[in-house]
Amino acid sequence: MSWVVLIVSGVLEAVWATALGKSEGFTKLWPTVVFGVSLALSMGGLAWAMRDISTGTAYAVWVGIGASLTVAYAMITGDEAFSLVRMLLILGLVGCVVGLKLVGHD
Repeated sequence: MSWVVLIVSGVLEAVWATALGKSEGFTKLWPTVVFGVSLALSMGGLAWAMRDISTGTAYAVWVGIGASLTVAYAMITGDEAFSLVRMLLILGLVGCVVGLKLVGHD
């Protein structure tokens, strides 16, 4: 169950990171609200998952999921340029996250 919570928390990290950018310095209400709620849920889930998963592994997985999804979303929406090299690097990051799960000694 800890891994499921960690993955959901990683997805929520991408949500709050995207909402933070869309809030334009907390000047837009709804992106700011989405940022605050998703940040609290993401951090809470990370903390909960770290009861069973080591800190280094949990944090690396959480950041990896969040960063990958944030960049992928930005490329899909056109906020960031798409390139094959970027896509390969994101896939490499995802592969490393999966590897941490597979070799974990939790």
